[in-house]
Amino acid sequence: MVLESFQVGEGDVPTVLLHGFLGTGRNLRSLAMAWSAADPRRRFLMPDLTGHGASPVPPPSADLYTLARDVLDTARAQGFTGALDWVGHSLGGRVSLAASLHVPEAVSRVSLLDIAPGPVPYDLSDSGMVLGILLQAPPRAPNRKEMRATLTAKGLSDGLADWLVMNLVADGDGVRWRFDRQALAELHSRVNGTDLWAAVERKDRPPMRCIRGGRSRYVSDEEAARLEAAGCPVATLPGAGHFVHVDAAKELLEWLLRD
Repeated sequence: MVLESFQVGEGDVPTVLLHGFLGTGRNLRSLAMAWSAADPRRRFLMPDLTGHGASPVPPPSADLYTLARDVLDTARAQGFTGALDWVGHSLGGRVSLAASLHVPEAVSRVSLLDIAPGPVPYDLSDSGMVLGILLQAPPRAPNRKEMRATLTAKGLSDGLADWLVMNLVADGDGVRWRFDRQALAELHSRVNGTDLWAAVERKDRPPMRCIRGGRSRYVSDEEAARLEAAGCPVATLPGAGHFVHVDAAKELLEWLLRD
């Protein structure tokens, strides 16, 4: 499946930047622009993952391997050849780990942005909470403002509501969600329940590294120690939460530029 995507940079180091659950490729545009300016060797591909943004709805049995294959199919369709550098935030990091297991020849390196390889407990997942509110929201509204008010009335923060209504599209005299909410809910339970430690702890894997937010709970100290023991160094951004590319953009870029 070929996904909606866009590119930044014209270098010869193929790099895919993958967003988190309920996001889109454009969530990482600022990071790609800054990274490209600092390292013109790179060419970045930022797809909307399967079921997200303007990309097609996932099939009923879709899992992390489905998403990884779709990213690779999209990269090939856009002329990205050889092994790719995979950089993923949250769900995007888990897709990158799945790619390293399923299509290892297409992975030169994996950089995990605030995500660990193990199953994500439901009570830890911010996306689970957001998804629960999203499923309660109406399918359409007269305008973005009214849908936003509905989301905040159900307990969503202003920032998360603003982020979520970016997924509304014009439809007649109102707006509607551009993704299939039920399909995403089913996908969410499958991708969060997958154990990907084999991707990190197996022999002959590509180089891997991880960076976490000091205020985030997605990579615990125990998981960080296990990653380090497997040869995957872990850095911490003390003031950042889960969205490290927003909370500590400059520090994240400095880390990414270290080869």
